[in-house]
Amino acid sequence: MSTLTDRKNAAISRGVGMTTQIYADRAENAEIWDGEGRRYIDFAAGIAVVNTGHRHPRVIAAVRDQLDRFTHTCHQVVPYENYVALAERLNDLVPGEGPKKTIFVTTGAEAVENAVKIARHYTQRDAVIAFAGGFHGRTFMGMALTGKVQPYKAGFGPMMNDVWHLPFPNPLHGVTADDALAALDRLFKADLEPGRVAAIIIEPVQGEGGFYPAPADFLVKLREICDAHSILLIADEVQTGFARTGKLFAMEHAGVAADLTTMAKGLGGGLPLAAVTGRAQVMDSPAPGGLGGTFAGNPLAIAAAHAVLDVIEDEQLCDRAERLGHRLKQRLAGLRDAVPEIVDIRGPGFMNAVEFNMPGSDAPNPDMANRVREQALKRNLILLTCGVYGNVIRFLAPLTIPDEVFSEALDILEDSIIAARA
Repeated sequence: MSTLTDRKNAAISRGVGMTTQIYADRAENAEIWDGEGRRYIDFAAGIAVVNTGHRHPRVIAAVRDQLDRFTHTCHQVVPYENYVALAERLNDLVPGEGPKKTIFVTTGAEAVENAVKIARHYTQRDAVIAFAGGFHGRTFMGMALTGKVQPYKAGFGPMMNDVWHLPFPNPLHGVTADDALAALDRLFKADLEPGRVAAIIIEPVQGEGGFYPAPADFLVKLREICDAHSILLIADEVQTGFARTGKLFAMEHAGVAADLTTMAKGLGGGLPLAAVTGRAQVMDSPAPGGLGGTFAGNPLAIAAAHAVLDVIEDEQLCDRAERLGHRLKQRLAGLRDAVPEIVDIRGPGFMNAVEFNMPGSDAPNPDMANRVREQALKRNLILLTCGVYGNVIRFLAPLTIPDEVFSEALDILEDSIIAARA
């Protein structure tokens, strides 16, 4: 008799990787049950998508109400008010002074693609600068911008041209903010005229790259450099957005406003929705028809996003992210003496990570990270790894996780880390 995994292997491209062999039957807040009734605590949240929890009642109610009205018209053909209203809300919420405008698309990669299109159109320049370790999607421009070869670029042929990479400031790996800025200065002197650069794109906290926060002073300096050379600054807030870091947007921690902000994941509360919000003058540069998409701003996802923003505000999820992250980092810090493989514990709000090296060494220890993930899964806790070396565990539980479930998960996590050393 074929198992679901056998069927999956026969029917789906192996290029679609799977972290677990759990096949979800139902989910609620921070818990998932499979078809056989086994319960799991979800510390992945669909990769930072359900920040407000699986099936938050207010999100479900908003979607059901919209479902009774209409599911699709294509906004470019027959528009609808809640699309306009959500754009107005994001224009008010995204960091930055002055008038802003928004477009809706469907995925984070699509948001990044459109941000680059807008930047190139507005500046009439071609070059884009990104950072090593960054992740910006699996489309060709997204791959080109992404600073990680395996598994995202390998074997897919030439990338989009005129994309340049700088080292991301990461003192743990020997790169200071000054080093990164010096590399930018060398790039401008040796290879790339600043007047050819349309945009610099950066994740304020790298996601797939290892949950490394960009230093605030580095973001401030980057803003100054962009202003000096009329370069647009793009903040990729696809994974950091919507209360995950303790602020609605991670750039708020540095007090820096980007010219364009990309967002997705947590915006739709489990429904596919992405957006680009930016300075009105910049956003208005492309001609009508140059931006958009058939499913861009799907009415159900728009309705869900309104509910997500309401829940974040009413349930004070930015503050809750800070409290949850503090508890998690305290618990991990308490293991340092017993687990010498722990080299770093980091992350703002509840966008946290623990990194493992070989004991007494600077050598990354991906085997330890994978063993922790496997031990946790045996105990019904879902974890994700990340990092250029695969030696980081990232924590992305819903911000709405009940306190008793969170305490249970922390116990499992501690047991799993200890067991991974055996």
